[in-house]
Amino acid sequence: MMKKIIFYFTVITLILVSCSDNSKKENNTALTANDQTQTMFPKGNLIENDYFNGEAWLNMLVTDRENFDVSIGNVLFKPGVRTNWHSHPGGQILLCTKGKGYYQEKGKPIQLLNASDVVEILPDIVHWHGAKPDSEFEHIAISTQQSKGAVVWLEPVADEEYNSYQE
Repeated sequence: MMKKIIFYFTVITLILVSCSDNSKKENNTALTANDQTQTMFPKGNLIENDYFNGEAWLNMLVTDRENFDVSIGNVLFKPGVRTNWHSHPGGQILLCTKGKGYYQEKGKPIQLLNASDVVEILPDIVHWHGAKPDSEFEHIAISTQQSKGAVVWLEPVADEEYNSYQE
């Protein structure tokens, strides 16, 4: 148990240090269709599956599930793009790094997410996350306890659900 705590503390510390020192990174910019924006990690690859409703990119940062029992990826959503409803048997942590987004658990209201927000998602909680209609959104997704199983993808988020955010 102590090894896991030390591992997660180390990962989060490294991420925070890289946030505060991204000016020294060579690959700290990513081109979008219309402009050049600052980003902590390279944009990654366009996600090509049916679990997102539009353009989103994924850059896997940690993939050694066997040794670490975790996967960590940086996800960039175009405005209005979101995941389907889904759950993680081992839970998930989102570290919001850029833009504005939404997070919603089944049966609860949508939460607004801003850069520097952290979302702790317990195992098997059905949820979705994505960008606000008028903002790109980027987060680091940490899928914990990968040995408990892969993400369980469900139905798309209906437009009525997505548009139900109340300020």
